[in-house]
Amino acid sequence: MKHWITALLIATQLSAIPAYSIEVEETKVPSANSHGMKKKVDELMSQMTFEEKIGQMNLLSIGFDVTGPVVSQDVDQKIKKGLVGGVFNTFTPAAVRKLQEIAVNQSRLKIPLLFGYDVIHGHRTIFPINLGLSCSWDPELIERTAQAAAKEASADGLNWVYSPMVDIARDPRWGRVSEGSGEDPHLGSEIARATVRGYQGKNHDNADTVLACVKHYALYGAAEAGRDYNTVDMSPVRMFNEYLPPYKAAVDAGVATVMTSFNEINGVPATANKWLVTDVLRKDWGFKGMIATDYTAVNEMVAHGVGDEAKVTELAINAGIDMDMVGELFIKHGAVLVKSGKVSEAQIDAACRRVLEAKYKLGLFHDPYRFISEERRKKELMSADKLQLSKEAAIKSMVLLKNAKQVLPLSTQQKVAFIGPLVKDQRNLIGAWSGAGDWKQATSIWQALDTKFGAGKFLYSKGCNILDDDRMIELLNLNGAMLQRDEKSPQDLIKEAVATAQQADVVVAVLGEPFIFSGEAASRSMIGLPDNQLDLLKALKATGKPVVLVLMNGRPLTLPWENENLDAILETWFGGTKAGDAIVDTLFGDATPSGKLSITFPVNVGQIPIYYNAKNTGRPFVPREKFHTQYLDVSNQPLYPFGYGLSYTTFEYDEPKLSQSTMRSAETITVSTRVKNTGKRAGVETVQFYIRDLVGSITRPVKELKHFQKVELKPGEEKVVEYKLTVDDLKFYNSDLKYAAEPGDFEVFCGTDSSNLKKAKFTLM
Repeated sequence: MKHWITALLIATQLSAIPAYSIEVEETKVPSANSHGMKKKVDELMSQMTFEEKIGQMNLLSIGFDVTGPVVSQDVDQKIKKGLVGGVFNTFTPAAVRKLQEIAVNQSRLKIPLLFGYDVIHGHRTIFPINLGLSCSWDPELIERTAQAAAKEASADGLNWVYSPMVDIARDPRWGRVSEGSGEDPHLGSEIARATVRGYQGKNHDNADTVLACVKHYALYGAAEAGRDYNTVDMSPVRMFNEYLPPYKAAVDAGVATVMTSFNEINGVPATANKWLVTDVLRKDWGFKGMIATDYTAVNEMVAHGVGDEAKVTELAINAGIDMDMVGELFIKHGAVLVKSGKVSEAQIDAACRRVLEAKYKLGLFHDPYRFISEERRKKELMSADKLQLSKEAAIKSMVLLKNAKQVLPLSTQQKVAFIGPLVKDQRNLIGAWSGAGDWKQATSIWQALDTKFGAGKFLYSKGCNILDDDRMIELLNLNGAMLQRDEKSPQDLIKEAVATAQQADVVVAVLGEPFIFSGEAASRSMIGLPDNQLDLLKALKATGKPVVLVLMNGRPLTLPWENENLDAILETWFGGTKAGDAIVDTLFGDATPSGKLSITFPVNVGQIPIYYNAKNTGRPFVPREKFHTQYLDVSNQPLYPFGYGLSYTTFEYDEPKLSQSTMRSAETITVSTRVKNTGKRAGVETVQFYIRDLVGSITRPVKELKHFQKVELKPGEEKVVEYKLTVDDLKFYNSDLKYAAEPGDFEVFCGTDSSNLKKAKFTLM
């Protein structure tokens, strides 16, 4: 779904909504597992006309955000007629109450509406982009951010969020890589479970939880050429072993709803793919919740070439789709399709029932206004604890990519020049998909410096614009980028920056992508820093001063020159509302970087796709031999591998020890390693455990992440970190798509990242 309206416009519209206070006493919602739900739904469906049943399958957009190519019309009248099951892009208690009152007071059966929104990495308090959050390798932290987002969203009238996005992505050209958790199925699955728990809690007894919606089902992150909405084609073995696990993890965690993806799978668009939706999701995985499409995905199947409007409607309903987002083709063609026998009325009944059950689980039949409370809105939105959590999350998401000669952390005794267009910037801090977030509430680096150290302590120069490409600026500004070029020429900006740098002991260059370079419809064929920013860095390097690069971006970047020539590189992503405070604390050593990459950084785009859990070929790479898998012009190795991240201290690992060298299916092996802090500062290390199945009935990856554990160590302190390896860690989907472990020899690895590991061997009997 597309965000083409800026947070500024949203904030303006929010301020125009009149205050309306409605307080509802919180009462216990009947159990969704009770006989009561079936009784209520049966009772309603016995009274519903066919049109009203189809109406529950109709999801429309109205409110503050234009999030797609079509805008819903005459929504109020459709609600009165019982032809709308839910709306999205409407929030605040006043706006939600207006529409809910129409549904409850003016429609024939008084069925309440669902209210959904794209709460991706926070609602009003914005946390780091999801790719950044995943680099924390901290599911408990991520669960807390989702819980905080749910509290804010539900206080703002919402009860359904289109998150988490769990698409595995190995092509950083794809803009939506920023919304997911990177390249690994195990880490992605852990984060999927944590996010679902955070949004939904244990139940919906209190009105501070929401329905989560896992997306985009399925394989959306594998779009060819990294181009959004593009074709996906892969073998079932790869699908089940590498791309489907995070979706299944979300289902196993009890996710309430699922959103289908835009792409095709095995030649059939996901929204019409009965094998994917009914056979795998419902029958094999046991999912009993509601399935919605993405924005106008049913309509877009016409362009895919699988039929006209009536045909694609037939395909989607028969595939098992419950809600049509914005396209309204279910309303338009549903009756004719049932009359002709192409769709059964039982299929419509099943879909309608699942929508009604979702509403029952939220307690909306018990109290349709339970998410409407001005008092709770004032209490929850951007509360002090959420702002503190935003800062904590930003700190833990940062990844220190380089730190030559320990130039970081900075000292307050140094004369530091902060240079770059993002030093004083606020808008880009909250990134793309920032929903209802107000960028004006974000703390810039410069504001954080002034607050922490007092105004005037540091030198500043803009140095360059974020972009100098007029054609690109015009294109992006049409979609809310808010980009402006300085009145000074690029040459004059660099000249001023060099003069500022020459007065300093150390230079901090704050550069990266504009926020609109990532997210939906934001694929890039070249993923380095813009040329004008690189020109600035080269000029700063020529001063001879130490240069620290602070990056803000929504994807892995190609940074070969930067890695070779700069003294330190700190990846901060788009860190959210409190990113400025978090960055300043980290630069000056009040916080120590602990993030690890959840996705590989390539040297250049020619290496893409590049990921750690690849397979060997029959001709593995051998140095200085031609007829092996390799490039002529660049190494096979990435610039920064999966799991990589430095600290302000150093860690030493022992060889892994195994409790036994053989195991049977009912046994476990304890894998342990001693980790020691060999530096002079306290730090947190993420200990990573991988395995390799040396011989299989199908070829297996060179390594697979199976476990990770964070350990905090004082200088000189050491701890033994243990992992109980079970037969489940050794299972995979074979060529018959049977999930099983195969007897044979295995290697187990542990270490600081996927390229820096120590190993031991064992045998599964």
